[in-house]
Amino acid sequence: MEWIDEGIVLGVRRHGETSAILELMTLAHGRHLGLVRGGAGTRLRGVLQPGNALRATWRARLDEHLGHYAVEALNLRAGSFLSAAHAVHGVTHLAALCRLLAEREPHAAIYAALETILDSLGDPRLAAPMIARFELDFLAELGFGLDLASCAATGTTADLVYVSPRSGRAVSRAAGEAYRDKLMRLPAFLHAPAAPETANDLADAFALTGFFLDRHAFAPRGLTLPEARTHLVTALARFGQ
Repeated sequence: MEWIDEGIVLGVRRHGETSAILELMTLAHGRHLGLVRGGAGTRLRGVLQPGNALRATWRARLDEHLGHYAVEALNLRAGSFLSAAHAVHGVTHLAALCRLLAEREPHAAIYAALETILDSLGDPRLAAPMIARFELDFLAELGFGLDLASCAATGTTADLVYVSPRSGRAVSRAAGEAYRDKLMRLPAFLHAPAAPETANDLADAFALTGFFLDRHAFAPRGLTLPEARTHLVTALARFGQ
């Protein structure tokens, strides 16, 4: 068995004296692991860093085997993250999300969005709304997408400012005003791409996506939201407008 694909490094762990097990989010083969001979050495240390983009050749005798990777650097962006706390936490959190996906199942849209975010991660004002939207899209990829297109009570598509924590559906201002204390805020930029993002909007967005990620993605697996996400949201808040 052999294939060649593009991949983003999610993580790496030492295996034996000189090798490493590399975890990639690949374009066509999903989240996929493989052994890299010499991966624990200095020559590949800078290449096998979370967030870097690689061209990977995977080989194994049988498809179900761990297999071996031969890798070639495409974009060694990880080095630029080290001086920015939000970027370090961002890479860690995004990798934790991708680990919720089943191994070896392609998610091309997630891969493309992940690469776009990583290319912009150095600029927190660009990255913050992108990560919030990514979390929303990730929920949909898992089968738990929120319905933000129309009001759950009236069907209107105008003035949607709340989300029901029970149903995950949008609620208009008029329909939700009497229940506002029981509803979550819906920032406009999550359903209207041209809308601006204020610091309050971003805080509301991360509160919203965090609530549903915890309910549908982490808690059912006996997990809590990653600590890196908490640090990421805190770090991004410092750059709010």
